[in-house]
Amino acid sequence: MTATDTAAEMTLLLVDDDKPFLTRLARAMEARGFEVMAAETVAEGIANLRRSPPAFAVVDLRLGDGSGLDVIEALHQARPDARAIVLTGYGNIATAVTAVKLGAIDYLAKPADADAVYGALMAQAAEQRAALPENPMSADRVRWEHIQRVFELCNRNVSETARRLNMHRRTLQRILAKRAPR
Repeated sequence: MTATDTAAEMTLLLVDDDKPFLTRLARAMEARGFEVMAAETVAEGIANLRRSPPAFAVVDLRLGDGSGLDVIEALHQARPDARAIVLTGYGNIATAVTAVKLGAIDYLAKPADADAVYGALMAQAAEQRAALPENPMSADRVRWEHIQRVFELCNRNVSETARRLNMHRRTLQRILAKRAPR
């Protein structure tokens, strides 16, 4: 393998609409030997990967012009062997499953540091399986997480969230006013 082949294999596409985070992560990944292409929108990310499909990608789930899952899907179509990771501050099981079905190898919650991103990109799936949590979430916490996810999906509209959850609006307001259960 020549130096050119190695450089081609260390190409990384970063897609995130948080400019400071994108800049810091790009610098950190360049320091780890990646040739980085950065994009702030779904359209930019897809355009970059169509020009030159990268071997690796780190994509934010929620972007200003759409879902990062569209970038994951386009990457998987352009280069099926690419290793992609989804980053998000709005993690939930449904989007994690969708991301994996579309070709992502991992799903990290923000804020993720460069070491975690690098570790996830370079991990071999069979060797680096995530350990089971010592303290899994309680049923109350799972319920609270679900309510918060639906609340965010409804753009923080209490009435719409209550309607979708088939719950009285005042009950929902009381739940939202409390701290998250452990």
